[in-house]
Amino acid sequence: MHVLCPTIAAAVLALPVVQAGSIQKSGLTVPAKYAAQRDVVKQIFTDSWSAYQQFAFGTMRSTYSSDLYQVARNHTINVDFSSSKTGGTVSVFETTIRYLGGLLSAYELTGKTDTVLLDKAKQLGDKLAFAWVGSNVLPYPALNFSSNSASASNTNIAEAGTLVLEWGRLSEYTGDTKYKTLAEKAMSAIASRTDTLLPGLAGQGVQPATGAFSNKYISWGGASDSYFEYLIKYARQTNNANQLWVKTWRTAVDSTLRSLAKVHTLDSPRYIRTTVGNWLMIADMDTSSRLRHVGSHLQCFHGGNFIMGGKLLDNDTIVQAGIRMTDACVNTYASTATGIGPEGFAWVSADGNEGPSAAQTAFNNIHGFYVTDGSYDLRPEVMESNFYAWRATGNVQYLDNAAAFLEAANARLRVSATGGYAVLNDVQNTASSQRDRTESFWFAETLKYLYLTFDDPSRYSLDNYVFNTEAHPLIAPTALATYNV
Repeated sequence: MHVLCPTIAAAVLALPVVQAGSIQKSGLTVPAKYAAQRDVVKQIFTDSWSAYQQFAFGTMRSTYSSDLYQVARNHTINVDFSSSKTGGTVSVFETTIRYLGGLLSAYELTGKTDTVLLDKAKQLGDKLAFAWVGSNVLPYPALNFSSNSASASNTNIAEAGTLVLEWGRLSEYTGDTKYKTLAEKAMSAIASRTDTLLPGLAGQGVQPATGAFSNKYISWGGASDSYFEYLIKYARQTNNANQLWVKTWRTAVDSTLRSLAKVHTLDSPRYIRTTVGNWLMIADMDTSSRLRHVGSHLQCFHGGNFIMGGKLLDNDTIVQAGIRMTDACVNTYASTATGIGPEGFAWVSADGNEGPSAAQTAFNNIHGFYVTDGSYDLRPEVMESNFYAWRATGNVQYLDNAAAFLEAANARLRVSATGGYAVLNDVQNTASSQRDRTESFWFAETLKYLYLTFDDPSRYSLDNYVFNTEAHPLIAPTALATYNV
């Protein structure tokens, strides 16, 4: 199989249990009948990895096999991050969340004793810093490692505003504040803008040279998603050292619940007030302030993010919204022929729709949404939010959701010829073909969140760790009593 560039998938290493904080349900345990599911995840991981490593050598830290970790670690320390053997560019965002985040997490999880991992992280950070050109407050999205030249005229808020967890932690461990300063000024430049269509909801496109919006399209989906995710996560990681992050996140959530949160309805004027499952979905808003009733797998991280932030702010309205959003995203799995959710979907609501076909309308009237892109790219977001919902509520329905996905994954994603797991072309077709690709986030995120769902909740507690957007756990400071300001 052809695979994308791997990352250090820092996962489940036993560490001393720390006193739980305010996100997880107190005293939470996994019922005995679910214990075997953790082994199912381990088997999928090892089978996937065996096939994956034949074609792209990735690295990880996990309980699955310390031998694999050592092989991967030895490979990593011999990578020269100061140069490139090709003339192409690399994504500053992807390299940060995958490589830099993985290196820093692995450094922490090995007790901060394997200093070569920190050295490699510093080498990489020094290279990526060339993405800030002149006095620009925002980095350019792509960097040529051979020439240190940045390219691309525009970027988006996810690429420019999803750096602070990793770059802030790099400054903490190296004692060099330049990394934190660069990343914070980028996110601050976005968060401080007031020329938005809705308060707190930054437009999707931004110009690195000026910091101005190139478009004001609002979405919690791709190209915007992890910027909003990092606002509350960085507030937690820094314990509100700068109140801008939590205030901006709370304003964004308030605007979302007031203006973008919608409930599915039947596509018929006669039944326009009749909901279908009472699923709570989040619409986009285009540059003309028109609501677009569209969703995506990428967007489905938002339920977990609302649950986390609502807990930190002692705001049960936000928590309950996050739970409903998570349930709606899980419904996109439960409603398909394969039991696996689609890449893209849309729905009908009382204030409009995206012009579904007759077949899509019929599907919407039964399931509360319809499929617009039926592929499954091994993405984690639905199981990620499902993990947060389980840890926050203790409701075993979230364990059942995860178990159902594992069963579907074994039935639909496994490649019989290699034992690996690959992208599915059509979640609505039980005989669907597959694409010859395995994403590295299948290991770093999807399988990790599934493993942690069935693992002892006192390990890798959400009160003791902040997970970056590639699911690399970073140690969190002792929590404040509340993050509400």
